[in-house]
Amino acid sequence: MNILIEENTIKEKIKKIGAQINHDYANKNPVMVGILKGAFVFLADLLRSIEIPLEIDFLAISSYNGKASSGVVKIIQDLAINIEDRDIIVVEDIVDSGRTLNYIIENLKTRHPRSLAICTLLNKKEERMVDIPLTYVGFNIPPVFVVGYGLDYDNQYRNLPYIGVYDGK
Repeated sequence: MNILIEENTIKEKIKKIGAQINHDYANKNPVMVGILKGAFVFLADLLRSIEIPLEIDFLAISSYNGKASSGVVKIIQDLAINIEDRDIIVVEDIVDSGRTLNYIIENLKTRHPRSLAICTLLNKKEERMVDIPLTYVGFNIPPVFVVGYGLDYDNQYRNLPYIGVYDGK
């Protein structure tokens, strides 16, 4: 497997994103919504770099089957926190086509949050099919299938400390 983004590079970028969130949300107590399962590693490390008060909650979404999107988005686990009139930061592992994230955004908007920001570790701009406004972006990457640091192939490789290009082996 070829390493695309080294562990130390990821850690440094997360510190920068955390510092920006500290600045942008000073005195606001946002709710960070992690999208399971892929974003849990990123969210955990991001939380350690944030010093402001905040709450966390999770959405579990299903839209992938192996390496391909099924095209059908399902909420498997919904939020436990009422987000009405709250500042929400959706934390995602990767944004590629944008279809799943668009579904999540539209769903969350119906709950009337005060604000809604998107934070993603990885952005595949070249694969975007739906325009998504991203507030915090870790890395722009080429259109390759990646695993590690929470991202998987058939629920494997999430434990890698780096982002690697999956070669099928």
